[in-house]
Amino acid sequence: MNIFVKFLMVIMVLFSGCIDTNDNSVLEVNSEQFSDVLYQVSTINALMEGLYDGFIPVSDLLTHGDFGIGTFDKLDGEMVVLDGICYQIKADGVAYTVENVTTPFAVVTWFENDETYYLNDMNISEFESYFESKFPSKNMIYAVKLTGNFSKIKTRSVSPQEKTYEKLADVVKNQSIFEFENVSGTCVGFWIPDFMSGLNVPLYHLHFITDDRTAGGHILDFEINSVEASFDITPEFYVILPTSEEYYGMEFSDNLENDIKIVEKQ
Repeated sequence: MNIFVKFLMVIMVLFSGCIDTNDNSVLEVNSEQFSDVLYQVSTINALMEGLYDGFIPVSDLLTHGDFGIGTFDKLDGEMVVLDGICYQIKADGVAYTVENVTTPFAVVTWFENDETYYLNDMNISEFESYFESKFPSKNMIYAVKLTGNFSKIKTRSVSPQEKTYEKLADVVKNQSIFEFENVSGTCVGFWIPDFMSGLNVPLYHLHFITDDRTAGGHILDFEINSVEASFDITPEFYVILPTSEEYYGMEFSDNLENDIKIVEKQ
């Protein structure tokens, strides 16, 4: 039995006592009781394989967290959830406030800062190594937030797709690229341990939105000028799996590691 299946079994056992088996509605998570939960819609492997049909409303998603990232129905742009507001950065690079749309993949939590560092003059590789060294364990989930000024930052977004959907590694070959210089804003995202590969993007997955909330996207590269970098240790995990025929019949590739690298950093 592979680690992906084992991990899902653990999740189902942990939450089996929280769900009324006679009620098919989505579990209502109380923000105070579940403040340290990563709430996730679908899995990264399902998204990589082309499962882009939204099935959870953003309005429901926002009842489970005020901080997070994801995408939208038909892969229509990049999601940033910040301070309880959901922004959709479309392929035109513009950030729109949304709520009455659905998502096929998203991760949110209630961000509560556990540690903060003030960083200057770092490229993305230097930041990733330094910040990771500050984590108390490499076996935990961390919500990651950077707020401040960036000398340079490169982001992307994608256009909505039409069925039959291509795999995500092929979709991003036609992504829209946006480059910012001397820009202030916030990076929103997560650091996920390697053993959760298949469920979520391993290590860093970050999105960006400008201070004026007008632009952003999925981060491909950046150079820090001066930022406040915080992380929130998140020891609990809850996932909603799709129930569509496409998901039921989906056969996952054995190894999507190279495809994820292409999608994250291309």
